[in-house]
Amino acid sequence: MADLTVLILTKNEEKNLRKCVESFRGLARRFVVVDSYSTDQTVSLAKELGADVYENPWVNYATQFNWGLANTDITTKWTMRFDADEELTPELAKELEERLSGVEEDVVGVECKRRIHFLHRWIRHGGIYPTWVLRIFRTGKAYCEKTVMDEHIMVDEGKVIRFDNDFIDNNTKDIAWWIDKHNWYSDREVVDYISKKSQLDEGSVLKPDFWGNQAERKRWIKYMVYYKTPFMRRAHWYFLYRYFIKLGFLDGKEGLIYHFLQGYWYRFLVDAKLYEYQNTDVGLKDSGALKS
Repeated sequence: MADLTVLILTKNEEKNLRKCVESFRGLARRFVVVDSYSTDQTVSLAKELGADVYENPWVNYATQFNWGLANTDITTKWTMRFDADEELTPELAKELEERLSGVEEDVVGVECKRRIHFLHRWIRHGGIYPTWVLRIFRTGKAYCEKTVMDEHIMVDEGKVIRFDNDFIDNNTKDIAWWIDKHNWYSDREVVDYISKKSQLDEGSVLKPDFWGNQAERKRWIKYMVYYKTPFMRRAHWYFLYRYFIKLGFLDGKEGLIYHFLQGYWYRFLVDAKLYEYQNTDVGLKDSGALKS
C-alpha cells in the first residue's frame, strides 16, 4: 500500500464514484471526499467505500480543492488529486505501487497521462491524447492555482517527473448531462477570460509559456493565439484544426460527436456569451455549483 491520500471532490457522483475508488485496488492508504451537498447517494456510497467525507459549500474547483488540502488532516507523504469520473488503469495502479515509494527526495510532483473516454470510446486524436497533468504531489508542497477555469496543480519548488501509464476520464452520465455541464463551464470560461489578465499580472496562476511544459504551452496557445484570432470565426477554425489536421476523424462516430461538441459547439458558446457580455447589459454570471 502506498503512503498516499486520494482527494476527490464530489457533487452527485453516485454513478461514477465506485469505479473510481475501486480502481485503486487497495493501493491508497486513505480516501478523502469533499462533497458540495449532493442530493443523491454520493455521501453514503463514499462512506460505504471507506472514504472520510467532508462537506463544504461550492465556490469553484480551486477553492474547494485547496479547502480540502487545508481542512481534512492529510498526513500521508503523498496526495493525489482525482475526479470521481476518473479511474486508474491497472498499469498505472501497478506503477504507483512499484515506483512511488522510491521517488527521489527532490521530486515534489508526478505527472500522469489522462485518457478521455466518450460514449465508451477512447478519444485518441484531435490533440486530446496524451495530455499530461500533475496529479500526485508531496503533501504540503503543492496547491491548486486560484483561477475560475482550467485550473492546475502548482508547486513552488522542486522537481516534477512523469510516470509512464494512464488514468482514464470516463464519465458514465448521458450527453444531456454533458451539455448541461459544458453550458455551466461556458459561464465560468467567460469569467475566467475576463479575469485572467490581472491574475497573470499578479503571478498567482500558471504562466503562458510556449517553451514551458505542456500545460504552460497550451495556456500560451489559448491566450496568445486562439483568443487573438477573429471573434466568432475561431471556433470554426479550431474544430477544423482538431478534426482534420490533428486527425480527429480517426476517432469514428463517437469522435465526431466529441470533437464537434467540445471543439466547436462549446467554444462557439463561450464566444456567444462573451459577445453578450460585451454588447448588452447582461453582466458576468456566477454559475455557482453544477446543479446535477
